[in-house]
Amino acid sequence: MRKPAFLLAAPSSNTGKTTLTLALLRILVQKGLVVQPYKCGPDYLDTMLHSLAASSQQRGRSGRNLDLFMASEQHMREVFLRNADGADVLVAEGVMGLFDGSVKSEGSSAAIAKKLGIPVILVVDAKGAAYSVAPLLYGFNNFDPDLKIAGVIFNRVNTASHYQCLTEACRDVGVEPLGYVPRDDSMTVSERYLGLNVSAEAEQESAITAMAEHVSKTVDVDRLLELCMADIEAASPRIGPVGRGNAVIGVARDEAFNFVYAENLDILESYGTITWFSPLHDEQLPEADMLYFAGGYPELYAEGLEANAVMRDLVREYAAAGGVVYAECGGMMYLGNAMTGRSGMSYSMCGVLDLETSMQDARLHLGYRKVDLSQAGYHRELRGHEFHYSRLERSGELDNSAVIRSARDRAVDTAVFRYRNTFASYVHQYWGDTPDFPGFLLQQR
Repeated sequence: MRKPAFLLAAPSSNTGKTTLTLALLRILVQKGLVVQPYKCGPDYLDTMLHSLAASSQQRGRSGRNLDLFMASEQHMREVFLRNADGADVLVAEGVMGLFDGSVKSEGSSAAIAKKLGIPVILVVDAKGAAYSVAPLLYGFNNFDPDLKIAGVIFNRVNTASHYQCLTEACRDVGVEPLGYVPRDDSMTVSERYLGLNVSAEAEQESAITAMAEHVSKTVDVDRLLELCMADIEAASPRIGPVGRGNAVIGVARDEAFNFVYAENLDILESYGTITWFSPLHDEQLPEADMLYFAGGYPELYAEGLEANAVMRDLVREYAAAGGVVYAECGGMMYLGNAMTGRSGMSYSMCGVLDLETSMQDARLHLGYRKVDLSQAGYHRELRGHEFHYSRLERSGELDNSAVIRSARDRAVDTAVFRYRNTFASYVHQYWGDTPDFPGFLLQQR
């Protein structure tokens, strides 16, 4: 089927491509189109915002990850095509710079665009530049002849005369200009509310609406769609995991725990039924065969998590009785004995794992991860991503069930801790190519 499909990318990070992506998603929805959003790379924050921006009162589409490190090309294409079904427009947001991959350009936004056969819309920050964008555009347009650059949108352009200079550069190098985004106070205020750690969904909704109104005045969206028509093939039937099919899986979801890949939830549902619960607000656990604590911002809600002593006791008792628990990043912090916030205040957590975490003196831990759990009995390599500022302040006599390496096969000191049938790590795993992993966990009962 032929339909508009494009990937928004940029020469580097911090050029405004997420803001522009959210605005375009909402503009397309306001045109009455069904829009399927995607995010290149391992980011689970942008996919949440994409889902919000691409929703309307009648319908909504979950943002999906396209990643060539955490998943094979076959699986990445399957995710793209399966979710393209029924959508009018397909919009992917790139990661970092257009050609930045895990190793050189491997797995980059450019690599994904080429493998999917969709064109790129370049987002260029033009603040402080005019005709000098010509060699930049020429380089990106000619560096890889197999990559199609359909057009460019300029960010931080304050006047029409400034944009005129930029369009002259575009014409001289053969890249079509599709408009610009002026920088103004309303955009600054709107972007402030996109931080998932500080704003409620209502604030994010109003911010996205404001950005869409702003961008619609100076970007030619109709021309963009004309330039980005692509042939999208039908998706192959999905090969489901081998699982029980009748398991009940409790998934933590509230303000503190919400960083999860949509694909992981799809895979869990193939094993049975997901039942949601809130470590912040609920006072009972679901009767479940497995509990899944994904990442989030537990440090921002530590006081509330500590106050819900009933839930903490229930989680500790569930794990002590041999219940299957899988936790990652913020979920692992919640399972520890205590968590120290940036202020230095310490909060009691579940006490399932003999460890303590802290937000003080923390530094960013970031990167793709390869996880070997063969010593625990799982013999396929798992792939994931590590992104956190907290640190392990203390860990007791806990078993480390894994050997973990970076994308470049360097050893990292991250662990997968195990206590009875509880597994916990700082790594956010993506199960797209290892859909049997939840089955391995369920077999531990």
